[in-house]
Amino acid sequence: MDKTQHSYIPTLVEQMSSGSIGRREFLRKATLLGVSAAAAYSLAGVPVPGNIAQAEDMPKGGNLRIGMRCMEIKDPHLADFAEKSNVIRQVCEYLTLTDRNNITHPYLLEKWEVSDDLKTWTLHLRKDVKWRKGRSLTADDVVWNLKRVCDPAIGSSMLGLFTGYLVQQFETGEKDEKGNPKKSSKLWADNAIEKVDDHTVRLNCSSPQIAVPEHLYHYPMFITDPEENGAFGADANGTGPFILTEYVVGKSAKYKARTDYWGTGPYLDTFEYVDLGDNPGAGIAAMASKQIDGLSEADAVQINAMKSFPHVAVYQVETTQTVVARMHPDIEQFKDKRVRQAMRYAIDRDKVIQTALLGAGVPAEDHHVAPSHPEYAALPKYPRDIEKAKKLLSDAGYPDGFEFDMVTRPDPIWELNTAQVLAEQFKDIGVKINIKSLPSAQYWEVWTTAPFSLTAWGHRPLAIMTLSLAYRSNAAWNESNYSNADFDKLLTEAEGILDPKERSKVMAKIEAIMQDDGPIVQPFWRLFSTVMDKKVKGFELHPSQYIFAHQYAISA
Repeated sequence: MDKTQHSYIPTLVEQMSSGSIGRREFLRKATLLGVSAAAAYSLAGVPVPGNIAQAEDMPKGGNLRIGMRCMEIKDPHLADFAEKSNVIRQVCEYLTLTDRNNITHPYLLEKWEVSDDLKTWTLHLRKDVKWRKGRSLTADDVVWNLKRVCDPAIGSSMLGLFTGYLVQQFETGEKDEKGNPKKSSKLWADNAIEKVDDHTVRLNCSSPQIAVPEHLYHYPMFITDPEENGAFGADANGTGPFILTEYVVGKSAKYKARTDYWGTGPYLDTFEYVDLGDNPGAGIAAMASKQIDGLSEADAVQINAMKSFPHVAVYQVETTQTVVARMHPDIEQFKDKRVRQAMRYAIDRDKVIQTALLGAGVPAEDHHVAPSHPEYAALPKYPRDIEKAKKLLSDAGYPDGFEFDMVTRPDPIWELNTAQVLAEQFKDIGVKINIKSLPSAQYWEVWTTAPFSLTAWGHRPLAIMTLSLAYRSNAAWNESNYSNADFDKLLTEAEGILDPKERSKVMAKIEAIMQDDGPIVQPFWRLFSTVMDKKVKGFELHPSQYIFAHQYAISA
């Protein structure tokens, strides 16, 4: 056995051979542990999947236009929507790449190795990568970026992912307005992120962590030029395939191709995002008139309207994309967990799916762990129960219910439709919800602070990633202000368990805490769809809504 190969690999091969795990599960685990994709697929006895088209067969030249919201970008490391990351992704890149099959590959990295105890991750950079402005990518660049996202003053959501193994929380000695100790974060040790040589970085973790390669592909984890110190805009330096030539919030992003890109492609001369606003009809009209060549996302209504267009191809993919109606447990109406439980029992999930998504989804279970996640644990299902919900409200001191505002946004339309259906169902338990649909630009400013809001969450290949981003105490994206010490402890434990079947035993406890105590009503998991003109070549729909323009081409 290769001395750098993780000791668990032979066990994985044996498990696959005996049929106790499938090929996909083997590929996911083996690649996370540092086996190259080529070697992993060879061990699995299947060919490495190629791109839709070979590079030499791809048409060259032309301009591609994709409809997508163009949001304000304050800092790549603060990106909090897939749309923002899609703008940055064409210029700046990641150390790893998780593909549409949830297999994680090296990208700016050539390879990685992990110790048997999952605490030491050695990252080897490619030696052929150059920044657009000429210098080589080095370990110093990577260390700077990793340390920057770990700085609580930056406010990156990466802090939530890294907490528990690279970052630790500590009490500052101060207290907040409620008298609770204030907490901050820091690297757990001076050598937590270590430069080994000019092309090698080592992560020395305080606890085991299986998801490091996938964390490095979380969409704010761009490798940016340290000399630009978090700034991003036209002419930003990057290692990526395009140069951003113009960016106007709410209007467009325009790019031209690099001729000296280190990787494959790009095949296009130029590329453009076109902001079509909040009205879903604008996307339909723009596709019908061929003003654009595709959309980054299309809801069920748009798909139904466009699937008969002769020039349009429809793409769909299973995903862990979802939406949560989340409550701040420190707000008076939601302090008592019985109120939060009542809100969950009020929901008819099948009706929400049929009404808001036209059937393009499956029921969720109020714990933000999807059946497609490898660590999912099946808990007993519970149906809508109006009488139980009313009793819970009464026991919590609200026998006549209460009235409250829910913040949402009008785009995409399925989010607003979901809010409206939920509000109708909450009426049946005496809870009157006033929907406050804010223009998207305003919504993005308050999504983490509104006491009650409806928020869409994107796809993550592992449940432990989403839970650490959204519900770990003090995480940057903990939009509900949820804090539960038992949850945090179990989550850190789950993050260090390699075998998903063993991890699911801990996940069952986490899911039960979320259903009993948690801050969310989660009605469904959504089928993700979009459309492209048939002349667009090389396109594959990624479950995370990511756009990889250097892989696409336009046929004549």
